[in-house]
Amino acid sequence: MLTYLGRRLVMSLVVLFGLSLLVFTMVNLSGDPVRLLLPPDATNAQVDELRRTLGLDAPLVERYWRFLGQFVRFDFGDSLQFRQDALGLVLERLPATLSLAGLAILLAVVVGVPLGVLAALRRDGASDAVITGVAVTGQSLPVFWVAVMGILLFAVQLKWLPAAGAATWRHYVLPTGTLALFLLGGIVRMTRISMLEVLGAAYVRTASAKGLRRGRVVWRHALRNAAIPVVTVIGLQLRFVLGGSVITETVFAWPGLGRLLVRSVYARDYPVVEAGVLVVAVFLILVNTLVDITFTLLNPRVRLQ
Repeated sequence: MLTYLGRRLVMSLVVLFGLSLLVFTMVNLSGDPVRLLLPPDATNAQVDELRRTLGLDAPLVERYWRFLGQFVRFDFGDSLQFRQDALGLVLERLPATLSLAGLAILLAVVVGVPLGVLAALRRDGASDAVITGVAVTGQSLPVFWVAVMGILLFAVQLKWLPAAGAATWRHYVLPTGTLALFLLGGIVRMTRISMLEVLGAAYVRTASAKGLRRGRVVWRHALRNAAIPVVTVIGLQLRFVLGGSVITETVFAWPGLGRLLVRSVYARDYPVVEAGVLVVAVFLILVNTLVDITFTLLNPRVRLQ
């Protein structure tokens, strides 16, 4: 385990280094933020003075070297638009994004896994057709379309739920449901496929032949072994949730990291964009490591190497 974690740490550092180079290059070549910070009638002298003050007059290589030093110290500098610590801004918005993503994944797993098991047990029946159809439909609909339709139906027409904000639990319903609907499709389909493979295995037939109850055979013997690909899908879906949160948070005016990054990209707020992307990257690396460790808990035959 320690050997695996050490190797994973080295790989993560290489990934973070490559990602820092990519993000820094793309962000700094996207345009000059100084013109956005000054009024349109600013003189060239004022532009040059602000550029020197922000350290943007140095060559790109020198600025990247300086950025790497800041990254090692977790100091990305101050936001150009908010005049606050960039990492502090990102960490301040991160809980709102993680709460939304966590609820969406939890809802998708709680609903999706039982539906996938039911579809596998009722293979080629009416229940299987309905569940599979709903799963495919949910995965096919664009997130932004579902979000807008949800606002028009439940907030504008029926007036059951608020359209934007994050003040109460009612504000979570529409954005969480929008993200969960897409996640639900992948989890249902993977659970169904994995369960169909496992239900025909010899050890499942043996358990049934011993007279064990059907529920125990399905939930304890079959689902545990069928859960490995499902856990993989859930881990991969988390990347979509964090990426999709950019759209969801923007549509629902959710005060999370995705909305902050969109606003920062438009304002060419380099420190916030760099801090936000790298914080998300570190979080995803940790999640992928936890997913790999979960494999060994679900199936002792799997060894981390």
